[in-house]
Amino acid sequence: MVAMAQSALSGERLREVDGFLTEAWGDLARHDERLRGLTVEVRFDRGVAHLDGAVADPAQLRLVRDLVGRLAGVLGVWCRVSVAGRAPVVVDLGCGATKQWPGNLGLDIYPAPGVNAVADLSGSLPLADDAVDVFFAVHILEHLIDFLPLLDECHRVLRPGGVLHVMSPWWRHVNAVADPTHVRLLDVQTIKGICGQRPPGTPRWYPLHVGCDGASIFADLTPLAPDAPPPPKSHLARFFD
Repeated sequence: MVAMAQSALSGERLREVDGFLTEAWGDLARHDERLRGLTVEVRFDRGVAHLDGAVADPAQLRLVRDLVGRLAGVLGVWCRVSVAGRAPVVVDLGCGATKQWPGNLGLDIYPAPGVNAVADLSGSLPLADDAVDVFFAVHILEHLIDFLPLLDECHRVLRPGGVLHVMSPWWRHVNAVADPTHVRLLDVQTIKGICGQRPPGTPRWYPLHVGCDGASIFADLTPLAPDAPPPPKSHLARFFD
């Protein structure tokens, strides 16, 4: 179960956590036979694991993601890994002038140097079905009165096995209320509702990883097929009350 920090972790502590995670992953990679020969680099930045490299098939990427996500202190697992020779299509939602990674496709309601296409994120996304491997929704959901339509659009556009990365201010931190353009408060339990409490027939999500550092919440979500069973309670218990 995720530990809910009562105050934001300091930059110094987060750097120390990164050092611990780097050592822990190095030990695991050296001793787990399943990781031998995989060319995936794992770097930690303030508790978020960044995966780069290439794998032969999706199962190998899922294995690395799952193993990294089990390390204590990991807040999220952000991937930019080629699968079977194909580089991932990555979209930054509401990127403004700054993208999470150079080369991402940037969508925003306002034109800016980093914006490739102007789009109202409260409406339909100008993207085809099953066209994207990774979405970033970093400090976006708190600006939308109703963010479920955007999540449904991400569900439509993501390829099977694709991932939506969410980062938003935690409701108990001052950042959640200091910005007058924030209209929603979010918690890790909000992510539980997104994954497990949608009405039948609506797009559903499986939580790959969910975390909170006392200032922000993080969630890595992958779309569930319409006929897929819901996430098992034993898995949800890793992250939610």
